[in-house]
Amino acid sequence: MTFDAGVRFFSLLALVAGASAVLLAFAGYVPVGRRFASEVRDVAPWLAWLVAAVSTAGSLWFSESQHLEPCRLCWFQRIAMYPLAVILLVAAIRRDRDVRWYAGPLAGIGLLVSTYHYVIEWRPSLEAGSCDVDVPCTVPYFREFGFVSLAFMAMCGFAAILALLLLTGSRRSR
Repeated sequence: MTFDAGVRFFSLLALVAGASAVLLAFAGYVPVGRRFASEVRDVAPWLAWLVAAVSTAGSLWFSESQHLEPCRLCWFQRIAMYPLAVILLVAAIRRDRDVRWYAGPLAGIGLLVSTYHYVIEWRPSLEAGSCDVDVPCTVPYFREFGFVSLAFMAMCGFAAILALLLLTGSRRSR
């Protein structure tokens, strides 16, 4: 796969993940949304694992195949995402509905870091000076569709995982 094709592919997946996170967050407020959430609830652990696995594979593709060196904040996002791929797989296999209590904080921390990373890509003056001069956190490798960067992709992935985990833990009647 060429670099441009990979960027487009992973950008589209990120947009789907981000839109799904928003839809799931507001699903409880409309009757059709509640019905949809009820249908998704049973497969939510598997979907959360799929998002984490694809996010992990994508980050490895960008760094190992395309030789994009991760910045310091990218490493922190990886530290949050990579274990989620394993934790969510084990939880899905075991049908562990309490996974939200131990995977949720990890996804939440990853969401905060990636959101901060995305913000400083647009407003470098907000960066606190903790990033490397050789691989700055404030300079994205690309902006697909004018706004999708690696930090944005991570943010969408973490948001989707968190939304699915919150749905997984929901005990409402169906």
